[in-house]
Amino acid sequence: MNEIKIVLVDDHDIVRDGLKVLLMNLSDIKVIGEVSSGRELFNLLLTIKPNVILMDITLPKMSGIVITEKLTKDYPDIKVIMLTASVNDKSVSDSFKAGALGYLPKNIKQEELIEAIREVFKGNEYIAKSTSKIISDKFLNRYKTGTFKQLKNDHELTKRELEIIELFAEGFSYKEVAEKLSISSNTVESHKKNIFEKLEINSIVDLVKYAIRQGIISI
Repeated sequence: MNEIKIVLVDDHDIVRDGLKVLLMNLSDIKVIGEVSSGRELFNLLLTIKPNVILMDITLPKMSGIVITEKLTKDYPDIKVIMLTASVNDKSVSDSFKAGALGYLPKNIKQEELIEAIREVFKGNEYIAKSTSKIISDKFLNRYKTGTFKQLKNDHELTKRELEIIELFAEGFSYKEVAEKLSISSNTVESHKKNIFEKLEINSIVDLVKYAIRQGIISI
């Protein structure tokens, strides 16, 4: 596996030090720089080229969202993972709009942080499981209460499809979903395919994006 070069952007030394501890001794991930502001970051990028930036959303003078928008235009090969101390609808929406590929709370566990970095490095989007659950719950509540916008071609989600979305959002595997609903894994796969076709999505991450586009979560 290629080495993943990381730059940390956070205005608190203790946060950067904590991230370095979590990422040390990994053969495929190396922290090559750290800064406390957008200005320092763009100066640093004149001399080094990271693959992934771990970006604090709340920074002095220039926010992580604004920095990410500029990075997306000026350094399209650099992937950004947003870090936040407080998960909320607007920051999820703004992060994706700015071009970030990952979104994580700062209390993320080491294993999920490493997984997120590796996935984003490959060009895949990653949202912390806890965040996906929050957004998916809002999605389900809006749909169940009848405040959800009409689906493509007037398709509606069935009760079973809603159950499957809920279980996947909670992180259960195909086998676990099948066991909980007393159906086969093949049936689960068939239901999931139907759900994704109806909503024009391919993953739980896409479900979050769909929720943002449809106004299911606030922007």
